[in-house]
Amino acid sequence: MVQAAPGDPSTTLIRPGLTPELAAQLRANYGLDQPIPVRYVKWLGSMLTGDFGRSITHGRATLDVVMDALPNTLLLSACALSFAFFFGIVLGAIQAVRQYSALDSTLSIVLLFFYSMPSFWLALMLSLSLTLFARNVWEWPVWFPGSGIYGISYDGLSVIGKLGDRLWHLALPTLSLSLTAGIARYMRSSMLEVIKLDYICTARAKGLPERSVIFKHAHKNALLPIVSLLGLYIPVLFSGTVLIESIFAWPGMGQLICLAVGQRDYPLIMACTFIFAILANLFADILYAVVDPRVRYE
Repeated sequence: MVQAAPGDPSTTLIRPGLTPELAAQLRANYGLDQPIPVRYVKWLGSMLTGDFGRSITHGRATLDVVMDALPNTLLLSACALSFAFFFGIVLGAIQAVRQYSALDSTLSIVLLFFYSMPSFWLALMLSLSLTLFARNVWEWPVWFPGSGIYGISYDGLSVIGKLGDRLWHLALPTLSLSLTAGIARYMRSSMLEVIKLDYICTARAKGLPERSVIFKHAHKNALLPIVSLLGLYIPVLFSGTVLIESIFAWPGMGQLICLAVGQRDYPLIMACTFIFAILANLFADILYAVVDPRVRYE
């Protein structure tokens, strides 16, 4: 589909004054003069041997370019996943325990708003709010940086300082990418089902404190269906990084694939897509096997 779009990588390689013969030779060197099916078959044959080709715009092995960006994407995805599950489980449990209260209604409205909000729109609003309110209107201090992976003085910081600086830059991308609202809704429903079961009523009848009933008995069993969501959310996180990383200039695979699409860097696009698919589906399958013993192979 990308190769069917107008233009090709030669438009970024051909300089003014280059003769048509040299331009044609340049396209031939990268195989751009061949039909799309022929190029795909050649790419597939090379990929099966572990050779993803060379990036046209970077002039390096495509796999090396991807591996430079992959750790940043994994870091962002891991932080977003941890943030979403921690706060989603806490908020969902609070809603279930305080069912039909004012707190439950307020949290439901707020979470429904964030659940319905596209992650890229939230990222844009957070980025615009930093520019509009912090610098131009009310001159608020910039609490969180709107771009980059670390600050200017990162190299001169201590280990603790570097960790804090990295977390500081992770704040807005993590908030934009997290799926807290969806997990909280699932947790609330799961918790409500568990606390109505007979063994919970028995625990209360024995005189156990409500805190012990909720956290020692109900909470653990309510988490079982939530863990299965982990496998479903990993592919969503990886796909979400494509736009979130571009908005916050986070140097990961998401930003890399956006730039590759704009530059028609076909080998890099194919490598990023392939690795994204492998990581997302492989992690999901492994987690399913961990959570559900029925899908394991003896």
